[in-house]
Amino acid sequence: MDSSLNAARRSRELRRVAEERVDVLVVGLGATGAGAALDAASRGLSVAAIDAHDLAFGTSRWSSKMVHGGLRYLAKGQVGVAYESAVERGILLRRTAPHLARAHPYMLPLTPEVSRGQAALVMTGYRLGDGLRAAARTPRRMLPGPSRLNAARARTLAPVLRSGGLRGALLSWDGRLLDDARLVVAIARTAAAHGARVLTRCRALRLTGHSADPGAGPGADPGAGPGADVRDELTGEEFTIRARVVINATGVWAGTLDPQVSLRPSRGSHLVLEPGTLPGLIAGMHVPLPGESNRFALVLPQPDGRIYVGLTDEPVDGPVPDVPEVPEEDVRTLLEVLNGVLEVPVAREAVAGAYAGLRPLLAADGRTADLSREHAVFSEGGVVTVVGGKLTTYRRMAEDAVDRAVSYGNLRARRCRTRRIPLVGAGPRPSGVPPRLAERYGSEAEAVHELVKRHPEEVGLGFTEGDLLWSVLHEGALDEGDLLDRRTRIGLVGRDRDRALPATRDVLERLSRA
Repeated sequence: MDSSLNAARRSRELRRVAEERVDVLVVGLGATGAGAALDAASRGLSVAAIDAHDLAFGTSRWSSKMVHGGLRYLAKGQVGVAYESAVERGILLRRTAPHLARAHPYMLPLTPEVSRGQAALVMTGYRLGDGLRAAARTPRRMLPGPSRLNAARARTLAPVLRSGGLRGALLSWDGRLLDDARLVVAIARTAAAHGARVLTRCRALRLTGHSADPGAGPGADPGAGPGADVRDELTGEEFTIRARVVINATGVWAGTLDPQVSLRPSRGSHLVLEPGTLPGLIAGMHVPLPGESNRFALVLPQPDGRIYVGLTDEPVDGPVPDVPEVPEEDVRTLLEVLNGVLEVPVAREAVAGAYAGLRPLLAADGRTADLSREHAVFSEGGVVTVVGGKLTTYRRMAEDAVDRAVSYGNLRARRCRTRRIPLVGAGPRPSGVPPRLAERYGSEAEAVHELVKRHPEEVGLGFTEGDLLWSVLHEGALDEGDLLDRRTRIGLVGRDRDRALPATRDVLERLSRA
């Protein structure tokens, strides 16, 4: 089946989904929800998957862009979570998304603030992490082992490091994503190729026909089965999707649909530095946080020249916003940590943008930074809710949620197949196309190149009108926000977004007239 998502397909499938009863309704199209849609559809189940906004609108687009092996969890004694992370990292790198996930070097600078004892402890952790890599059967050629660099070599990979007192660096390798939102788009398109009806801008107003429905009342039909009352956010039309089982994969918003879920969200803030702010930086950097034994700030150079700096871990109280804001206190904290290892400090003016994601952590006592990243699956009244976890383990979370849905709903389905299903674009890269397109689109690069050749006008950050057209025709983008904020990420910097907006609107207008 065709993997393309677009407005025409959305309209057709909206009409159909209101008339049928599906095996599984997935609510939420972040990584886990899209993963659940793919998992269920690839087992032969009929699937509808909806989101109130766009693909990857929530937490899934606000990550550090890492696919990591769970070293931090190993340090906390959470061996199961660490091993699961290492296994899922290997699956992404080797099988399902080698075009979007790849190995990357990370340095921990040995500044005077890092004692020799702490350095030895970190290196022991790196070696244990390499053991996890081996246990997960990820080849060393794909993820080299850790090593120690002298000061001269460290400054070759990171010329911005302060030379005074620098003893060298510890080098490790881990995974990184080209773009977390692109991963979600690829998962959703692969689900669509397996027959899932993937519908954005469809808000679940309430879940129906089960105990979690606060409006069910004593006169409700007990045989109606689960489902959801849904509103098409583009037209305002309301309708009901009937299902045998509902999977609630709405992350930090899970409690709004399933009252039994108790979460304690935490905010992870990142800075976006201007291109050229840290000249010559090749490797990512782990910078120890003052007063913390196993927490680090991450400095990660991007293909577009920007630098991401993160990551805070602060509790969030009150209503959960659609788009979290980064407080100035987080900006100051991250700059202070970063500047502690630099020869020339980064000024506040170099921060071109910032973003924050909210982690859907299970409620427990203690600091959010210390809470487990293990995921959990709950089921009651025809609804399966999956929460917790992290981006790297989205596939396993989805598998566990669908396993529970199959068992709970007594559905006839094959076993999980997603360990070996390549995502859209994961095939061989074509030759003769620009490297930018090959790295971004994988096996689809040649088709994208044809559009780019016909529409080469640049929009920003190297993207062309051809890229935007591809996103509208095949990647489910419906408006300028989808294009600038999730398909291209131009919108992470406000002035870049403003510059790209007229061309983006022009592309959408031309398509609407076609």
